Amino acid sequence: MNAILPADIVAELESTIAGCPHDRRVRMLWRTTDLLAASRDRLQEQEINALDEVLLRIADRIEANALSQLSAVLVDLNLAPRETSRRLVLHDDPTVAGPLLLKSRAISECDLEAVATSRGEQHLLAIAGRHAVCPALTDILLKRGGKNVGRALVNNTGAAFSAAGYAMLIARAEHDSEIARALAFRPDTPDKVVRGLFPRLTPDARASILDAAAPALRERIETVLCPTPTAARSKLPSSIDYSEARLSVVALNRVGKLNDSTINRFAIRGEAANLIASLSVLSGAPIDVIEKIITDEDCEALVMACRASRLNWQTTLAILCNRGGPRLSYEQRERAQKLFDELYLSTSQWTVRWGEMAAGADAATADNNNKRVKSGASR
Repeated sequence: MNAILPADIVAELESTIAGCPHDRRVRMLWRTTDLLAASRDRLQEQEINALDEVLLRIADRIEANALSQLSAVLVDLNLAPRETSRRLVLHDDPTVAGPLLLKSRAISECDLEAVATSRGEQHLLAIAGRHAVCPALTDILLKRGGKNVGRALVNNTGAAFSAAGYAMLIARAEHDSEIARALAFRPDTPDKVVRGLFPRLTPDARASILDAAAPALRERIETVLCPTPTAARSKLPSSIDYSEARLSVVALNRVGKLNDSTINRFAIRGEAANLIASLSVLSGAPIDVIEKIITDEDCEALVMACRASRLNWQTTLAILCNRGGPRLSYEQRERAQKLFDELYLSTSQWTVRWGEMAAGADAATADNNNKRVKSGASR
């Protein structure tokens, strides 16, 4: 039996399509799609275009159920009938458009954007699951789509995001733990996005993400949130002459330049003398008190000193992460931020505690001096 050529199919369809019964049009549709499926990519572009013209005419007279089946056939074709595919992806019924939106490689980015800007949630959800979704398209999907679209995108490793897209995901993550976790777990999430994400989450949500993370991923997140100090900042000098540093920071303070930006720079660069002198000037505590608390393993006193100096949390965190010694753990960071926030809400409480702490440090220093005097006298 001779194979039926595309031209034979076209001639038969053209002669009968106008007035044939519905069931015959359906049979004609399946004969055409069977030919496409059997020939796969062996048909020439001219033959595909001829079939495309006829399929368009049939599609206008076929119900959605048959069109859904047609989409399922066309979805795997690299050289699919272009206009028929375009007509199907723009169809209002998501069961017709969905298969092609999800998998077809024959749909252009322009057509995908047209669907994303004009169709409903199910259409957007199909696009969000594609093997690759460009940033321009994810921006549209995030702006127009609901919760399920956002979740599908952030869980799709083939989806790429712009800066605006990441901002929208972070905003959604505040109220959607699945998006928060998926965004933190994506290997391609930039460090600055992780740093922007975690402060927006509740303590329980942050703890849940870290508990669920594999050890390597948890270490990466903790490192991003609180970078390890460099070797040059591994410890404070054993003896520092603060006279020059104090003169410098007093001069900066006099002209209003001893601020978060300046002190953040001191911390990151490891300029210990300038940092300690700055905290002393701004908080009103003696330098020896600041020198002591900045090296304490327990960071509570240092947080209070930073708060008393009217520094913001980001500057305080920079000081905590760059003061030397072991890297601040995630739990320590959480506790420090909680204390910082509580001090912000209760100024009188931290003022009293800061005063008690300074007094205690002075008393301890005086006690040590007395012991040294007595020891010298006994000799």
